[in-house]
Amino acid sequence: MTRMDEITGGVASLGVVGLGTMGAGIVQAALQSGFRVVAHDADEVAAHRGRDKVVGGLKKFAEKGKFPADQVEPALARMTLAEDLEELSGVDLVVEAVIEQEGAKLALHRKLDGLCGPETILASNTSSISITRLAAATKRPDRFIGMHFMNPVPLMKLVEVIRGLDTTDETYDRVRHCAQAMDKIPVEVNDFPGFVSNRVLMPMINEAICCLHEGVGTAEAIDEVMKLGMNHPMGPLALADLIGLDVCLAIMRVLHDGLGEDKYRPSPLLVKMVDAGRLGRKSGRGFYRY
Repeated sequence: MTRMDEITGGVASLGVVGLGTMGAGIVQAALQSGFRVVAHDADEVAAHRGRDKVVGGLKKFAEKGKFPADQVEPALARMTLAEDLEELSGVDLVVEAVIEQEGAKLALHRKLDGLCGPETILASNTSSISITRLAAATKRPDRFIGMHFMNPVPLMKLVEVIRGLDTTDETYDRVRHCAQAMDKIPVEVNDFPGFVSNRVLMPMINEAICCLHEGVGTAEAIDEVMKLGMNHPMGPLALADLIGLDVCLAIMRVLHDGLGEDKYRPSPLLVKMVDAGRLGRKSGRGFYRY
């Protein structure tokens, strides 16, 4: 094993499926750290939009002195935008970053399981869905794991690493080393609905939405209280807009269904906002206008 293999846990190439905000961020972080990346999105428009995000992100980092300007083109040369999912068959690790819907993730991992080599590790960037259930859809539950990156991925250090029931120590160690090689800090958590990050964060956001719904304060007032009083860099309603209100609702439903407690019931206002298509930054309007 080479020194690079030791650093990355034997992972030299990554596949990333889904090139929305999270997927594009994962691609950028991997390229900055020297990995070869094969990226794919089933939607051609989304695929090219994701590639543009990666290009723009690398250039912005170079302009700010966070990445060597002369390394932008070599980094981009390590990225392949794959038209077909089959092009990911030879990578060492595939990170799935598609929509936060269990059915979509299950279907994708069944396909990946049939396409990828027997040693390939499959990982999900899910923010709340059971890793054990996703792993059970494959014939490699021992080589299946959760890698929950934080948004924006190129800036945020945390990666929640979630073992499924059958995830082996070898798989965990390889993914831990890979995350560290991407300049991230992996933190192992157990496979419960929402893991740690969203088990704590989403009920806070949901309660802020309830405060707005009940007229306790305006959106601006609620966010200012949390920023000035709790030293949060961003208020919970602005953060919900950044994450996407549809994503927040999906996570709250996973928490409510998985844990069965009323304290995890989504706010009626959150449901109404999503029904109206007010999803936050990505739609131009959520609790604020963009």
